[in-house]
Amino acid sequence: MTSTVEYIRYRIAAEGHDEFLAGYRKAAESLAAAPQCIDYELSRCEEEPDRYILRIRWTSVKDHIEGFRGGEHFPAFFAAVKPFFNSIEEMQHYTVTDVHGIGKAAGEEQS
Repeated sequence: MTSTVEYIRYRIAAEGHDEFLAGYRKAAESLAAAPQCIDYELSRCEEEPDRYILRIRWTSVKDHIEGFRGGEHFPAFFAAVKPFFNSIEEMQHYTVTDVHGIGKAAGEEQS
């Protein structure tokens, strides 16, 4: 399956971390319900705790922009994340290349 990965990088001040996570917990309900969304993950930087990256895998850029943003789940999603819009450092779509795989530690986790 071909898909598109959207990365959104945020810088959130320490006093806003709880509100940011609460907002994305709410927004995740919309992502989970959207037929255009394959999966998503919000990660926090260990070295710089004010930095977050949201990874969303969409069925395609078109499905994201026309389907999700034009669909029934977007208003609730946007309402939940709108307070953090000015904290975005990057918001881009990427195509996964043929360079990917599973590391040795993945097999050891299942043991």
